[in-house]
Amino acid sequence: MSDHHHGVGDDVRMRGFARRDTVEAALAWLDAQALRLDSEVVSLQGASGRVLATSIVSDVDVPGFDRAAMDGYAVAADSTEGASAYNPLLLDVIGDSLPGRPFGRAACAGQAVRIMTGAPMPAGADAVLPAEWADAVDDRHMRALDAVSPGKHVGTRGEDITRATKLFEAGRVLRPQDLGVLSSVGVAEVPVVRRPRVRLVVTGNELLPAGSRPHGHHIADANGPMLTALVERDGGVVDFPGLVPDEPGAILDALRAEADVVIVSGGSSVGIEDHAPALVAAHGDLAIHGIAMRPSSPTGLGRLGHRLVFLLPGNPVSCLCAYDFFAGRAIRALGGRARTWPYRSIVAPLARKISSSIGRLDYARVRVVDGVVEPLAIGGASVLSSTTRADGFVLVSADSEGYASGATVEVWLYA
Repeated sequence: MSDHHHGVGDDVRMRGFARRDTVEAALAWLDAQALRLDSEVVSLQGASGRVLATSIVSDVDVPGFDRAAMDGYAVAADSTEGASAYNPLLLDVIGDSLPGRPFGRAACAGQAVRIMTGAPMPAGADAVLPAEWADAVDDRHMRALDAVSPGKHVGTRGEDITRATKLFEAGRVLRPQDLGVLSSVGVAEVPVVRRPRVRLVVTGNELLPAGSRPHGHHIADANGPMLTALVERDGGVVDFPGLVPDEPGAILDALRAEADVVIVSGGSSVGIEDHAPALVAAHGDLAIHGIAMRPSSPTGLGRLGHRLVFLLPGNPVSCLCAYDFFAGRAIRALGGRARTWPYRSIVAPLARKISSSIGRLDYARVRVVDGVVEPLAIGGASVLSSTTRADGFVLVSADSEGYASGATVEVWLYA
């Protein structure tokens, strides 16, 4: 936990940060705050990609009856004993069993019931003679050209799922095939973790709405679309009604939005226009402001009422990095997902060294070319295109001065 809290009198604007928290301290504070939200019930149709709030146990067998696994004839296996192409055995065909339309009577020795795959096995029959091993004589008779053993080509009751089986644990992210299994045991509504509501507060008087053509000294908002996609990836529901002017009243209104998480992008550093940290400190708890990492050092974490608040730098690369480290982790945790990164990693050698300073965690963008890791320029936090040229990133921990050329490193891949 952080041992200092920024009060209103501790105004860091234009003075820089007196000290920075470690990434570990920031994560420790965050993980203590970001507890799983409550659950809600959704229809099976709306459950794909949602996180199960409770484990689910089947209260039925699937299938609930023995059924044919092939098209052919349901028989008592004994009735086919000794049958072969050279010694065909004549059997009486007494009716049909179709899926959902079982044959109503029992089959006795020497009798057969025409049956389709998936249809219920009639009483008295314990095997299916496949159609290609039978020779139809007429509607009422056929010849068995081979013998079958008991249970052959029969799907038994409960073969897919037996009653009282635990199908899924709480915390599972439901996949399309999971919905099929849930439906097969008669589950029509599913208890899932509520999705975190995330209010995006993108501020900056120089900004134009996303997708606008930049002109004059104005730039188009890049962080809004990027953060929207990141929040949705991590299971949050985005509320982003538009850009917020750099005015304390407008920013405070946005901070008080009906949400579980508020993400402020821009105005989180120590510049003269940075109102958000002072507002969070005055009206809530600014627990962390300034983190020993590059980029993203101006990041702030706090609370305002029931909301978790993240002050992310306006620089797009720093914004992406701080989101992934802190805000994304919280959104995933609130929604019952794994806190860890949703990126896979590979291990590969470095083409050239990565230098870093002791006491600061570095997030270095890299490319992977022919299995070798090439660092991109480590500076340039405002150069967003560096992240699109990058295949991923390498972390240099705070107790390391970097990695030598040829060293094996772990690369977290964006794709």
